[in-house]
Amino acid sequence: MADIKTGDRPLVIDETPGKKAYCQCGLSAKIPYCDGAHSREGTDVTPIVVEVAETGTKAICQCFKSRKKPWCDGTHSRLGA
Repeated sequence: MADIKTGDRPLVIDETPGKKAYCQCGLSAKIPYCDGAHSREGTDVTPIVVEVAETGTKAICQCFKSRKKPWCDGTHSRLGA
């Protein structure tokens, strides 16, 4: 089983409306979107699927500890180095 890869800050993107599957293992080649790497690599995590209602800037959590997943809530800044 592969270890998940985390980041130390959110990925800020201009998002469009629609159903999105955000990667939570950090192994996707299409970050922040899931490409099925969690299954191929045998992780025990799955993507977070949400319906994005409006076009706009989104901060996608990459530490995977946010209480508002998939959105960043600043948790990464409290985790330390």
